[in-house]
Amino acid sequence: MTRLLAIALLVAGMLPAIPAAYAAGGDVGAGSPFVPADPDVEAGKAALRGKDWNGAIAAFGKVVARDPKDPDMQNWLGYAYRMDGKLDLAFKHYDEALKLDSRHRGAHEYIGEAYLMKGDVAKAKEHLARLDRICFFGCTELSELKKAIAEYEKKGK
Repeated sequence: MTRLLAIALLVAGMLPAIPAAYAAGGDVGAGSPFVPADPDVEAGKAALRGKDWNGAIAAFGKVVARDPKDPDMQNWLGYAYRMDGKLDLAFKHYDEALKLDSRHRGAHEYIGEAYLMKGDVAKAKEHLARLDRICFFGCTELSELKKAIAEYEKKGK
């Protein structure tokens, strides 16, 4: 009985981390012992680390073509487009990610940052407010977008 209780407590302690990691942009699955890594996802992440935006666009584009209903991949593709300066395409993929998962923290952060690039502070603050509601106890995405807005406003743009 004690052993069963210990196992149940261990499992219960691990459960909150899974949705939190997934909502943040999702490395749950990649590298997990339960789900084999998708080579295109891994290539996209490697391209992002190397700031190879076209490589990331190509890799994540393949993944989105296979599974357009994956909000994480829509978000990553939007990120690659934004970093490449293609804001219209970035907004398209962030919007799709948010249609698929209206509470996707990463997409809210990144679309807010894209709005700052466009000079639309009001829209960025709308996504900050949404993150504030989603992240009841705070989260990295909320902190990062708040910081980006403060820096933008400090520059007086």
